Amino acid sequence: MDLSYRLQQLTSLRVDPDGRVLRLTDSELFDYPWVYVVEPGALHFEDAEVRALRKYLLNGGFLMADDFWGPLEWENFEREMKRVVPEHEFIELPMSHPVFHCVFPLRMSKNELQTPNFWTGEQSQSTGVTWEYHDGEECRDVHIRALLDDKGRMMVIACHNTDNGDGWEREQEFPYFFQTFSEKRAYPLGINIIVYAMTH
Repeated sequence: MDLSYRLQQLTSLRVDPDGRVLRLTDSELFDYPWVYVVEPGALHFEDAEVRALRKYLLNGGFLMADDFWGPLEWENFEREMKRVVPEHEFIELPMSHPVFHCVFPLRMSKNELQTPNFWTGEQSQSTGVTWEYHDGEECRDVHIRALLDDKGRMMVIACHNTDNGDGWEREQEFPYFFQTFSEKRAYPLGINIIVYAMTH
């Protein structure tokens, strides 16, 4: 996995290059301090998954959600997370938050952090469009939101209206996309999030 390789290459973290695909109800979930959920805009948790994820998060686990677009997908994701930790509300993270500066100093606006899918990214050379139209023009605005526990520890980070996962793959296929979005946006943000999660 490209992200695992880059994380080990660019930081002092020792990383197993073989990612794991787990169900939230798998007992080994608790062996992993960081989990990644892609395209959560239409997810629905079973009751057992709600209980397992709540236990995981409140006992030190960290979840990153990524690649979902527009208000309808956000509302669904927020509603499902409310089932997991109903006592906590998402907050919008300002660009001054340490998560944006702990390894790579991201001196840009959130919208300049937007990573589209590779096709949209390649087309952006001529169109200037870096958002995916899943639900109207609201997709233009990137939101990085978090759920904090009672002690202020970040449990969940949600990267909305951006697709970091596409930025972590296809390194050899699309040079413009890699140089513009992977190197400058997706990898720095992803590495910052993981290092922040592991050290705070």
